[in-house]
Amino acid sequence: MPRRPLLLAALCLLALTGCKFGSSSSSGSGNHASPRLPPNILFIVIDDVGVDQFASFGYGGAQPAQTTSIDAIAQAGVRFRNTWSMPTCSPTRSTFFEGRYPFRSGVRNAIVSNDLANSQVSPYSLTTPRLLREQAGYVSALIGKMHLTGSDINPANHPLGDDAMRELGWDYFAGYLDGAPYPIDTTAGGVAPPGTYHCGFVPNTTADINNGADYGVCYLPAGHSDGSHLLMTDPDQYPTPGRTCLELGGILDPRATVYSEARRDELDFATQNGHYTGAWKINLADGSNRQLSADQAEARGYRTVLETNLAIEWLNRISEQQPDKPWMLSLGYSALHTPLQPPPASLLPHPDATLSLVGCGTPVADSLTELGILPDTAIDLADFAQQRAVAQHMLEAVDHEIGRLLVSTGIALEQDDGSLEYNPDSNTVVIITSDNGTYMPTVKLPFDPLRAKGSLYQTGVWVPLIVAGPMVTESDRDVPHMVNSTDLFSLFREIAGIDAAALPSELQLDAQPVMPYLTEPQHEAIRSTNFTEQGTNISAETPAPCVIPAANTCVQIFPQQGVCEDQSGVWYGPGSAIDPNGFSSCCAVNAYLEDQGQPATILFPQHQSALRNEDYKLVRIRRMDCATDSLVDTEEFYEINQSTDPAQLKLDRADQDLLANNSLNPEQQAIYQSLSDQLTALLASNISCPGDGNGDLQVDQTDLDEWAYWADPNQGGGASSWYDFNHDGITDEADKAIIEANLGNACRI
Repeated sequence: MPRRPLLLAALCLLALTGCKFGSSSSSGSGNHASPRLPPNILFIVIDDVGVDQFASFGYGGAQPAQTTSIDAIAQAGVRFRNTWSMPTCSPTRSTFFEGRYPFRSGVRNAIVSNDLANSQVSPYSLTTPRLLREQAGYVSALIGKMHLTGSDINPANHPLGDDAMRELGWDYFAGYLDGAPYPIDTTAGGVAPPGTYHCGFVPNTTADINNGADYGVCYLPAGHSDGSHLLMTDPDQYPTPGRTCLELGGILDPRATVYSEARRDELDFATQNGHYTGAWKINLADGSNRQLSADQAEARGYRTVLETNLAIEWLNRISEQQPDKPWMLSLGYSALHTPLQPPPASLLPHPDATLSLVGCGTPVADSLTELGILPDTAIDLADFAQQRAVAQHMLEAVDHEIGRLLVSTGIALEQDDGSLEYNPDSNTVVIITSDNGTYMPTVKLPFDPLRAKGSLYQTGVWVPLIVAGPMVTESDRDVPHMVNSTDLFSLFREIAGIDAAALPSELQLDAQPVMPYLTEPQHEAIRSTNFTEQGTNISAETPAPCVIPAANTCVQIFPQQGVCEDQSGVWYGPGSAIDPNGFSSCCAVNAYLEDQGQPATILFPQHQSALRNEDYKLVRIRRMDCATDSLVDTEEFYEINQSTDPAQLKLDRADQDLLANNSLNPEQQAIYQSLSDQLTALLASNISCPGDGNGDLQVDQTDLDEWAYWADPNQGGGASSWYDFNHDGITDEADKAIIEANLGNACRI
């Protein structure tokens, strides 16, 4: 819902010069001393891809993905080979734009529908697009996925509504507020019973002799540029009609030869289908909004292509309408997030209609035994060959579209041999990274699939970071020093020429400089330690248990059964096949399993954090002890490095915990104790300020005014908000009492 100017008052209290009241989408003056504009910023985030996937970082497995576009940017810039993210998407993505660790921002885990506003990025935060607009005149856009807030799946916990990204500072937004594509529609648009087509389309008979089809009528959504339908009866023109139809946004009626309006009415265009549909939210620069539902032609097609199209359109529009302003485009690709689904073959390095038909989706619990995955057996990566192949094709498709974006906008030039060369005259800094490590089934050797995305071990948080731009000295080099995802907040500021002195200390920033590494090849390390964490978001109700058999882990994160099963989980909540009433907790699940003579699961930690120096890593895990019904902390200690030699690479594998055998030498003991003390001090450094909802570290009349807005059902909604201090999902008189009890308190450093 639209907000009034008081929301921005908090920012001006943070002493930002040039702060303007009015619509949060208004642009700054853009006055600069130099006639040359500050560099543009193209920030690309690829979902769920760690360094294990990239040959340019020295890994990629036996058959690395072909990522020629990404490699071209790496060759023109700098590869940061020691970058940490947070273990899941929302915490990492919030650090990009706020520069603060999750324990300060409150975004401790991937945001789901039962998470309150207190665990979503606050509209009172000084975000990157807001900072760059007010201090350096940038115009900004966010396209695709960024997962910084809730969504309309649960409006009560989504107080910013469809205006969310505008309220966080972006001038233009076109994307999704959900954290991932919806599950694959195995009915392929209603042409078969559920479970028939695991890739979301009708394959040809070569791929599926029983349910496939080599011809049919492709029904197109209303308003499609190709009309109402296409007859796909010529196998030479349409060797895979079901797949081609899906790529066009249509639904194939298999083995049909005649178009029928009655048949069209029977087809299901409304159900989302993995990466080939999306419910788009669009915030226009004039303050208006648009929505695209899954049955509209504009919302159908492969997401990576649609995301790239919108990015190109926005950049072309800005270059025409506002050529005197620098811009920042944040492009969040949905791939490689689950569900894994074959991309169009035309996007692959060697286009072939059958190349990515090897499989799709993630293994469902019922098929784990067939894959050889049992709770008491180790996982062989060969069991996930199909998932790895599809994920690799999805990464190659992203690379293809990055190349198309770069060439279409002049940021890179295509050479005679088809290769790309970064164009420094574009005055654009290109930054490519990921939000966390690789998803378990798609991890490449020698990395550890059991300690992948969702864990704070190396495979879960070690991500690629590539930066190319006109300020880079000595391109095509590696930086070995530690960088954190929070540091990108500093990099954006440095690119825009904004002095750190302009930022008030009340922000409690954790971001460190990055620019010196770009301009000074021999610059010494800035960070002496690196940090990552994952916690539990604030929720009025604890989610039901979900067991991930492949990792033998029970989690209470997913709000719905479908989300659990989309992550290859077994649902133990209401409606469970095991007990329709559901289980109250993971401890209850373990009690049931033990009664059945089955091994108990590992309980997912309530909080986990890690701190490392150059050579060692401390891991601290807090999880529930079912026997005592209390939280217990444990620590692990590893020697790690970033070697590209598999024989020399040191990862934090389960059998490498140096504390397990009490075998630390005196030097290691001293390092362990130092890291433990530093981690404790860091986690205790956040400033608590009860009654302060706008983050300015003081409780005053502004907080009462803002509380009144959020508590009003006709304005803020009266439900979850940043002024719901008792975390009951309602902003009411009980929260006002907390403000009044602390009125006048100044919590600033």
